[in-house]
Amino acid sequence: MEANHDGKPFIYRSCGPEDTALLAAWLANAAVPGTVIGLDGDLGAGKTAFSQAFAKQLGVRGIVNSPTFTIIKEYEGRLPFYHMDVYRISLEEAEDLGLDEYFYGDGVSLVEWAQIITEMLPKPHLHIFIETTGPDERKITVEGFGDPYIKWCSSLNENGVLHNES
Repeated sequence: MEANHDGKPFIYRSCGPEDTALLAAWLANAAVPGTVIGLDGDLGAGKTAFSQAFAKQLGVRGIVNSPTFTIIKEYEGRLPFYHMDVYRISLEEAEDLGLDEYFYGDGVSLVEWAQIITEMLPKPHLHIFIETTGPDERKITVEGFGDPYIKWCSSLNENGVLHNES
C-alpha cells in the first residue's frame, strides 16, 4: 500500500458480503471513464466478491470471476469494465501488457493485487485494502490519490453515506 495518500481515508466495517456489496455499488455509481482502482488484501479477504458486486452495479451481465490465469478480462456495462489480477506476474511482465491503454481508456480498471504494480498505476487512482477481521467481517480501507478519488473518500466520510469507524 502506498504511504502518501491524499486526504483522509475512508474506513468501512463490513459485517458480510452484503455490506461489502453496498460499498462496491457506491463506488461503481461514482465511476467515470478512466477510473482506476487498486484492490489489495489477503487471500480470501473478498477482493473478487468486491469486484463482482462492483461489476454488477456497472450493469455487467453474466459471471465475473477472478482473472488470475488470464490476467485481464473485459466486460461490457454502463462503462467497459477491465478486471485485472496481477498476482501471478512480476512488475517487468506487467510492463509488457500495455496496461496504460486500459488505465487511460474509456472504461473502469479494477486491479486485484495492485501492490505488485503500484509504480505503474496512474497517480490519480483509488486504493482499497480489505482486511479479514472475523469469519464474515472485513475492515475495508479506501484511500484516494488525486481527484476525483480524494472527493469520493471525503464524501463517504462527511456525508455518512455508509457506516464507518472514522
